[in-house]
Amino acid sequence: MSARLRILLIGASGVLGRAIAAELSPRHDIISAGSKTGDIRIDITDPASIEAALKSAGPLDAVASAAGAVNFHPLSAIKPVALAESSYGLGLANKLMGQVNLALAARDHLNDGGSITLMAGVLSRTPIAYGSSASMVNAAVEAFAMAAAIEMPRGIRINAVSPTVVEESMTDFGPFFRGHDPVPALRVGRAFSRSIEGLETGKTYLVV
Repeated sequence: MSARLRILLIGASGVLGRAIAAELSPRHDIISAGSKTGDIRIDITDPASIEAALKSAGPLDAVASAAGAVNFHPLSAIKPVALAESSYGLGLANKLMGQVNLALAARDHLNDGGSITLMAGVLSRTPIAYGSSASMVNAAVEAFAMAAAIEMPRGIRINAVSPTVVEESMTDFGPFFRGHDPVPALRVGRAFSRSIEGLETGKTYLVV
């Protein structure tokens, strides 16, 4: 049986964040964080904000991210421009490097044997129209978790969770995922439980 853990959950107010908190809060202490709501404010695109949030949270056994934004644009509309002007810039700066920097900072704040769980997504292996940014970023998050796992110090583990579209988000994302079977957000919460309360590292947990 797992000991009671102190978990910093980024993106706690979102659909997936609420499901993760509902899964874990009966057994653990959840510190919610977000850009606009939560116990702690954090902007994952700003390394200084990440460091400040981790310091404010105090001793932690786990850091979990349910955050990350990307653009959905047709490839025909994406031009070869500088990163700051590119449709790909949001996903690279936010969902990818935001979570990478979160993991790198968490590595130095977590208690021995702690864990980091990042958010990827099924588009890393199931492409859809308008989804090239999400596919690229999700695959990169998964690859980062796999590679970072072999170098994490002090027994710290790192994994990624890669869900398909969730039922609660079909109003917003349903048009992009015609023919896909959505899953309830609670299943994503259970995947985070597996990452945080289990022993595996360098894994990507598919929720499909």
